[in-house]
Amino acid sequence: MSWNDLRKGRYSQNNGEYFVTFNTQNRYPYFKDFNVAQLFCQQIQVNETQFDCVWLAWVLMPDHFHGLVRLESDQSSLSSVIRSLKGGSAKQINRSLMKQGRLWQPSFYDRALRRDEDRKNIARYIVVNPLRKGLVKSIRNYPYWNAIYL
Repeated sequence: MSWNDLRKGRYSQNNGEYFVTFNTQNRYPYFKDFNVAQLFCQQIQVNETQFDCVWLAWVLMPDHFHGLVRLESDQSSLSSVIRSLKGGSAKQINRSLMKQGRLWQPSFYDRALRRDEDRKNIARYIVVNPLRKGLVKSIRNYPYWNAIYL
């Protein structure tokens, strides 16, 4: 699917909740490195403050990110929230690694949640990703996730 196909029909709504996924460039596992992963995790808090959004659930995998985000105001679009999270984290990580270039693949996948969907089940689906991938035997042993529901 092309980058333009992913953007078709994208609409941001106040109090809208979105399940998002984005990958590192060429699926390179940058986040196997603890310090690099920590830099990304810090950017989530910056992102929430800057854009008046709430990351309801998220998990950072070695080569991609899954999250459930709610936009709290009309001042922010989903695209601006994701662009800032990806851009801010790339800037910090590139500086730390003393490198330049893309950290993330262009664009992202998103799906707007309907009012009647069970957010807890979606949050569980997101945070058990390390279990499904065999990275840990218990989610308690995986350091790069959070969910307000769990």
